[in-house]
Amino acid sequence: MALLPAADRQNQLMQNEEVAEEGFDALVGLITKKFQACKDTRNDDENRWLQSYHNYRGRYYKDIHFTQHEKSRVFVKVTKTKVLAAYGQIIDVLFGMGKFPLVIQETEVPEGIAEYAHMNPLKEQMGDENMQPTPTVEGNLEYIPGQPMSPTSNLGFPGDGKPLAKGATFDSLNESFLGGLEPELEKAELSEGPGHLPEFPQIKPAQIAARRLEKLIHDQLEESNGNVTLRNAIFESCLLGTGILKGPFTYNKTLHKYTGTGNGTAREYTPDFVKIPKVEFVSIWDFYPDPNARNMDECEFVIQRHRVNRHQFLDLINRPYFSKEKIEECLADGPAYQKLSWEQNIDLEGSTTGDIEKNRYEILEYWGTIDAMTAKEQGLTTLDPDIADTAEVQVNVWMCKNKIIRIVENPFKPFRLPYQAFPYEKNPYNFFGIGVPENMDDAQQIMNGHARMAIDNLALAGNLVFDIDESALVNNQSMEVFPGKIFKRQAGVPGQAIYGIKFPNTAVENMQMFDKFRQLADESTGIPSYSHGQTGVQSMTRTASGMSMLMGAASLNIKTVIKNIDDQLIKPLGESMFQWNMQFYEGDLPIVGDLEIKATGSSSLMRKEVRSQRLTMFLQTIQNPAIAPFVRISEIIKELAYSLDLDPDEIINSKDEAEIYAKIIGYQNANKPNGSQAPAPGQLGPMEGNGGVPQEGTAPNNSGVGESPIGPGNVSMPGEMEFAGQTTEPTPAG
Repeated sequence: MALLPAADRQNQLMQNEEVAEEGFDALVGLITKKFQACKDTRNDDENRWLQSYHNYRGRYYKDIHFTQHEKSRVFVKVTKTKVLAAYGQIIDVLFGMGKFPLVIQETEVPEGIAEYAHMNPLKEQMGDENMQPTPTVEGNLEYIPGQPMSPTSNLGFPGDGKPLAKGATFDSLNESFLGGLEPELEKAELSEGPGHLPEFPQIKPAQIAARRLEKLIHDQLEESNGNVTLRNAIFESCLLGTGILKGPFTYNKTLHKYTGTGNGTAREYTPDFVKIPKVEFVSIWDFYPDPNARNMDECEFVIQRHRVNRHQFLDLINRPYFSKEKIEECLADGPAYQKLSWEQNIDLEGSTTGDIEKNRYEILEYWGTIDAMTAKEQGLTTLDPDIADTAEVQVNVWMCKNKIIRIVENPFKPFRLPYQAFPYEKNPYNFFGIGVPENMDDAQQIMNGHARMAIDNLALAGNLVFDIDESALVNNQSMEVFPGKIFKRQAGVPGQAIYGIKFPNTAVENMQMFDKFRQLADESTGIPSYSHGQTGVQSMTRTASGMSMLMGAASLNIKTVIKNIDDQLIKPLGESMFQWNMQFYEGDLPIVGDLEIKATGSSSLMRKEVRSQRLTMFLQTIQNPAIAPFVRISEIIKELAYSLDLDPDEIINSKDEAEIYAKIIGYQNANKPNGSQAPAPGQLGPMEGNGGVPQEGTAPNNSGVGESPIGPGNVSMPGEMEFAGQTTEPTPAG
């Protein structure tokens, strides 16, 4: 286990002494001990992050030392360019659709809700209403021919072709196949399963529920600035290797409303509050996971370190379950925030004077398990009274200045830690991932070294060094050199007294090495320079096809990163949003069903583009009259609109509306003249009333476009009266 820096060790010893002297309870000691273990374990990771941060900022870290003869301190910030290029490519893929990259779909075999439901318009003609069982007085079902039965029963009758499944119960048979859509569609008299004929209207209840939930979650994420939060986490993953989101948590959103007429008086401000889920960005510097875990699924606990000012700390009193008494005690004691070693290196405040902040408080937020006895001692009254003292309970504890200011039971069902951590590049044996600066750290250092050598060499090669024989010069002369300078020589001394020496220029060799390691940086990061705007034309980039091949190969690395984000962030976050809505959403929620969360990061653009192309080709195929009767055109049009990010409910007509519009269009087409119909009276011009033959006294049609002015005809031939080159009338034969 790595040792802490001296400053952190001293601070921890002081805290341990305070705890021992004042005799704090076991929970404070437990959280303090776990927090110390997390800090010790991630000390090496902090050094990696500091190196990456300094490379991004273009500053030399503490392990770089210069000799007294090195003049140049230049830092070529290629790392910054690579980090921003990776961040831009990821954002372009994830948010190419203009919305949060999350899709909700129904599973292949939905449970609790039907995949298809249809309406039989021929039911009344077939007389099915007279073939229903009816309930007896005892509540049992008995089939009586000709007697109707309540349409709400799903038990059927003997001989209806629907045998009972094994293990079926009365409750399971009476469950609606429409799930949460039943109140909305109960009057539609739908039957489960697809329609037997194309004329039977059918819907997909599971698909409707999934798309409604997707629309709801997108609206919630947009209201809570989920896109901005995700962008912050992605940037930190590119820079330091790991990005973290927290939530969703219940957040009271303020709806600003004003009531009153406003005639001469100000309207009264009457805001409303609604509960929405909110996600937050958590910096990797403030995140302390279980030191024995390699991913979030293996974490037993997580500790988040908060750094707040007095106003933020006081505002916690207005949040639920926070102890007003404990917070006031902490405020009375005054702030005592101590910077950790990484904060002193980053210098968040831009000031290096002292380690104690005058108006900051440190709060530790703990998510994990404690024993039931400790929870009861802390006043957690929501626990089951019959639970054993040795049993573990999931809790959320906030601690400041060795005082418990909040303790509640984990509110999420099923229990989960409300954090999602995803790596830019996986480190298979460590919780924290690897970022772009770490991958090109060696290349960055060598590029800096050769750039410094080239500049120092140019400082010598660009100037002359003088070799002076002082014995040949008059004494007490100034050695300053400037244009027009005159040196006085001793009389009678032979030879030249002053020689100018020019040093060789090695900058070319240094810059060749610089370019070589720039190429190695491209390979180590998987982000070629041409993908983010490097000037110059290379061999394969002279053509559009060659450039397309190179860009496609360059995107493979980013697709791997996107897959990490999909699997470890978007999908867990979508599942958490689904569970929050099932548990805390206020109001009617007609979306209950067997749904599946799918992240559409790397395949979001191509999936919908390819799907829309295939649907368009299929629509062209079914124009064949022999195929059209077997295809539900309306369903294909809906899927095509959905693949184009259009809302089918807004732009697609229902079946009845489609029939009305079809009749209108057919009526318009029937009244519109076409080329196959005879011209209306008045359109024939001078030929009207003479069978299409030019009337006497009418000029012949010599325009060369035919014999009729209303359409193309045969061109006049030599010898005919209408031929343009005819000068005399033809001589009769014989």
